Amino acid sequence: MVSKMTNQRVLTVPGGINFRELGGYSTKDGRKIKWHKVIRTGGLDQLTPTGQALLDDYGVRYDIDFRSPQEVLDAPDRIPANAKYVYAPVFNVDETRNSDGTDKMTANLEKHPDSGFKHMLKVYQMVADEQHAKDEYRRFFDNLLANDQPDSTLLFHCTAGKDRTGMGAVYLLTALGVDFETIKQDYLLTNQASIGRINGAMAEARAQGASDATVESIRALWSVDADYLDAAMTEIKRQSGNLNHYLHTELKLTNNEINDLQRIYLE
Repeated sequence: MVSKMTNQRVLTVPGGINFRELGGYSTKDGRKIKWHKVIRTGGLDQLTPTGQALLDDYGVRYDIDFRSPQEVLDAPDRIPANAKYVYAPVFNVDETRNSDGTDKMTANLEKHPDSGFKHMLKVYQMVADEQHAKDEYRRFFDNLLANDQPDSTLLFHCTAGKDRTGMGAVYLLTALGVDFETIKQDYLLTNQASIGRINGAMAEARAQGASDATVESIRALWSVDADYLDAAMTEIKRQSGNLNHYLHTELKLTNNEINDLQRIYLE
């Protein structure tokens, strides 16, 4: 169980998936991200009442939802009692396919069993390239900047908490001055934090008679991979030269806003 008294990277929240603190990461200039200030997660639709109460007690006052309209209709958030819900759909449909059940995913993949990995490379290119996605990440930063009260935590999530949420974390950690190797490690931590979910999806597909190639594609869709992040970074470099420039030119963050973010989130 998660507690206000302890600082944990991977959080156990009843009914939650892939819950993680961004507190404690060091910046290049020797500062640290405050604990209990910003957390990244998967879906909140299965939160138990205990999970909701726990997040309220944790200080969650902002719930930033990156999911598509259909995902929200199908599985609405169970919002902590005192949190402001902010809808910021990175895609108009769930390009990641993580809201598809294993049945639907398997049926689609049997026609093109090697498509999972290739599909995810395309998703990450789209995240970095589409104007709509950039606008919603800008909305994310507007709320991060508003989260300036002590004991107030901002939570951001999608369905699996790995792709749209993963890129949100990449952008935020970059703005806060964390080095890219640490950012990459945080991104890849999903594969440990979600191992039960990933293995469960693969086992379910195998039980349905899916081919080995299809099972591997399901693993690709339910996991993160350094190659996915590289696909986004290639697109970011093509547009802006590097991540820091991208925050300024594409997400429209000013130097003053970067300074404000660092004042709010660093100690």
